[in-house]
Amino acid sequence: MEPNEAKQILRRNAIRRRKTTSVSDRWQAGEALACGIDALPLPALHHTVAAYLSMGSEIETRPMLRALAERGYRLLLPRLGRGLDVGWGEYSGTAVEDHGTHRPQEPTGDTLPASALAHADLVLLPALLVDAHGVRLGRGGGWYDRALAHCVPGTPVVTVCWPWEVGHSALPHEPHDVPVTATYTPCGYSAIAYPQA
Repeated sequence: MEPNEAKQILRRNAIRRRKTTSVSDRWQAGEALACGIDALPLPALHHTVAAYLSMGSEIETRPMLRALAERGYRLLLPRLGRGLDVGWGEYSGTAVEDHGTHRPQEPTGDTLPASALAHADLVLLPALLVDAHGVRLGRGGGWYDRALAHCVPGTPVVTVCWPWEVGHSALPHEPHDVPVTATYTPCGYSAIAYPQA
């Protein structure tokens, strides 16, 4: 089976499992993320964290974003633009723009270029599944793989997901797939022992 075909099957199964969670489950999980941020590899000084606004069956990220903002971190969230464009916006915790049910809300204000990710000291991104080597299965848009090319080497790249989505058997991957360095679930933070080369 081709990697792309295998990924589509895995995505469908992961999304089906996620849909069994309730709105309350997602908010409770989000509060757990917010309470556990001290476990994250946050920079010693208050610098920049790139993250995202959750959507659909993803764990609610707003409590975590609020907790990071209260600590004084500058937050960058994706502004997806048109087509394959990826930009970033600064998130103040309040105003967002809605672009429909198939796209996450985005911070209002100026759009920073994709290269703004080079200023991030920590990147938090979503995943549907993550294997033991740091291979991450996203929703298939490829936005994060393109965006992560702008990270400074050595920047922690941590995927946020449900506990049952971590440690999956080896996931299909392609040359453009960027591995993550750790996972963060409501049960805690865990570094990937051997990221995929």
